[in-house]
Amino acid sequence: MPYAHPETLVSTDWLAQRLGAPDIRIVDASFKLPGVTPTAHEDYVAGHIPGAVFFDIDEIADTNSPLPHMLPPPEKFASRVRRLGLGDGNRIVLYGSSLPGAARVWWTFRAFGHRDIAILDGGFKKWQAEGRPVDDLPPPPRDRHFTARFNSLMVRDKAQVLANIERPQAQLVDARARGRFEGTAPEPRAGLRTGHIPGSLHLDHLDLVDTETGTLKPAEAIKAAFEGAGVDLARPVVTTCGSGVTASVLALGLHLIGHKDVAVYDGSWSEWGLPGELPVETGPARR
Repeated sequence: MPYAHPETLVSTDWLAQRLGAPDIRIVDASFKLPGVTPTAHEDYVAGHIPGAVFFDIDEIADTNSPLPHMLPPPEKFASRVRRLGLGDGNRIVLYGSSLPGAARVWWTFRAFGHRDIAILDGGFKKWQAEGRPVDDLPPPPRDRHFTARFNSLMVRDKAQVLANIERPQAQLVDARARGRFEGTAPEPRAGLRTGHIPGSLHLDHLDLVDTETGTLKPAEAIKAAFEGAGVDLARPVVTTCGSGVTASVLALGLHLIGHKDVAVYDGSWSEWGLPGELPVETGPARR
């Protein structure tokens, strides 16, 4: 079973042969939780793939929201990526220190209408392990027009998720580690309740990744992982996680196997897990 969208991934060989190509823009989309040092940006400054710009998901976001890295308004997104030299007519290649940051930025660009975008399979770790070039030079300033066309079908909010509990239409699939999903492990963000959104299925995003190489598993294995989690691939899916980052890995996996009706709950547990009256379940997923 081949990937339904093989163009979504590029190999380290492919990118190495195209460094400096005028129609390709490389983006370091690494992400770390708050308080982890060195920060993702500090890692980028210390060394990155030549020509790469840094995409800060906490700054290219709705900074008026109390929730972390929520999608920004279209005009802010267009303004920020234009300054990075990312825009119409570019083929954008994303990488990160691990997959989640790149997957989140991949989903974000697609939500704003940019389809010519791919992820470096295996990311920066594979690139470095193969001895490929790295530099610490800032890329030359560029400006590129970006036309933002927001696709609301790729995003869900709290009200829509709550309505889906009351009248189920889409399957909610949680990408967090099992302990966090079941409520037996604490949340990394202080002040949040433990557990999961009622009726959610569980699939740890790491189950889609080869632990030795850091690359995405083959299509057959990705399909089997979703089906093993109880997901009916003929029905719509909404993915969720801690803050909409690893949820994007599940959205990426579903895209690779050709599932078309997929959205990400942007607020995820950072919103749902706040103290309040939103319903919470603990324990294993109900099949």
